[in-house]
Amino acid sequence: MRAARERTPSPNTPGAHLSRAELAEAVCAWLWATTDTRYELDGHYIAKLERGAVRWPGAAYRAGLREVLHVATDSELGFGQAGTLGPLGPELTTCSMAGMEDQLIDAGDQSVSLLALAEESNVGGLTVEQLHADIQRIAQNYLKVPTKALFQRSIAVRDRAFKLLGGRQPPQQTRDLYAAAGWALTLLGWMSVDLGRPEVAESHTRTAWACADASGYDELRAWVRATQHTAAFWQDDIDHAVDFALDGLRYASGTSALFLASAAALDLARAGRTDEARTMLDQAKRTTPDPAAPEVGGLFLCTPERAEGLWSDAYLTLGHPDLTLEHANRSVALFESAPHALRNHGSERMTRLQQVKAHLLLGELDGARETLIPVLETRTEYRMRPLIHRISEVAAMTTTRSYVDAPAAQALRNSILDFTRHPATVRSPLDQETGKALA
Repeated sequence: MRAARERTPSPNTPGAHLSRAELAEAVCAWLWATTDTRYELDGHYIAKLERGAVRWPGAAYRAGLREVLHVATDSELGFGQAGTLGPLGPELTTCSMAGMEDQLIDAGDQSVSLLALAEESNVGGLTVEQLHADIQRIAQNYLKVPTKALFQRSIAVRDRAFKLLGGRQPPQQTRDLYAAAGWALTLLGWMSVDLGRPEVAESHTRTAWACADASGYDELRAWVRATQHTAAFWQDDIDHAVDFALDGLRYASGTSALFLASAAALDLARAGRTDEARTMLDQAKRTTPDPAAPEVGGLFLCTPERAEGLWSDAYLTLGHPDLTLEHANRSVALFESAPHALRNHGSERMTRLQQVKAHLLLGELDGARETLIPVLETRTEYRMRPLIHRISEVAAMTTTRSYVDAPAAQALRNSILDFTRHPATVRSPLDQETGKALA
């Protein structure tokens, strides 16, 4: 793609080739002329395409790039769906986004196209009570029922809210509609991260932030920042992850404050800022969420056990496997005792992998194997990309000098490889709840 851009003359500078910003502007102009839809493509996104950080942009962007760069096929620009899995390798093709690639990308592009509308302030809609009820239901059922239906419902809430914003209503209803749209976009952003496309999450959260500003709801601002932190974290952009987490703390009063302080501690530890990480860990442990703050729940709720899981990850990064195990054990015990409606299975699985890592670092192979079993029972539709990434790190730990010749470590490693390559065969009790939850 870079070669195609550099052989295309600049329309503004004689003798120069097309710049990234000029390419983005030309694609947006072509899309506006042909689809009557405004897109917010910029030079930053073009740079991601050229670096290969994004290997399969949405259909509209691909069409515009082919037109402006005068090529006939996507492959001439280096695009290909096979590369979307990134550095984790082909063995992870059973990640739970199977069959959703085009929908996932196009949803991100559509969210960007709504940014201009979100930044306006004198539009409105009708009642939003049902929209907010739908958002709560989606957030609370996430990772308890298959993701695709929840992803589609989030898109429906987003689109319905923006449609209503084209009408007229009292100012408070306008703010509530922006809040509904913002929460739906934030859901789409988080799901995009979990489905292996954190760069697509940026499209959703950029528009979500505009909605949060229009609504004036600080808790929405805080969770948008939490989602942006998560997207940056899973792109190994730790500096931006830190910035998002710390900025989010300016708005947080509910359990978002606990999540953001805990996440910032982990980010700082990963950035090598050890003293700041320890200070932030202390702050997180002292954080008491305001019980009066409104909570969406589910995905957008940081319970003590979820926070303990983040602290365990921070201590692992700081080189304290004993403290990692202490906090991870406490976290898992709290998860196991929580009511089903409040149990965050995604965070629980990630915390269990912290237990496994701590056991391995402490030379406790039997403990590692035992704590890994519940994770290996995870059904395919709940094997999110971060989970696949983390369990692959566990597999890598079994190849170190301490374990390379141990038959039990080899068996554990083979179990993980099987987990990443083949559908799960163990039925989960959660499947019994699927029909009732979506009814």
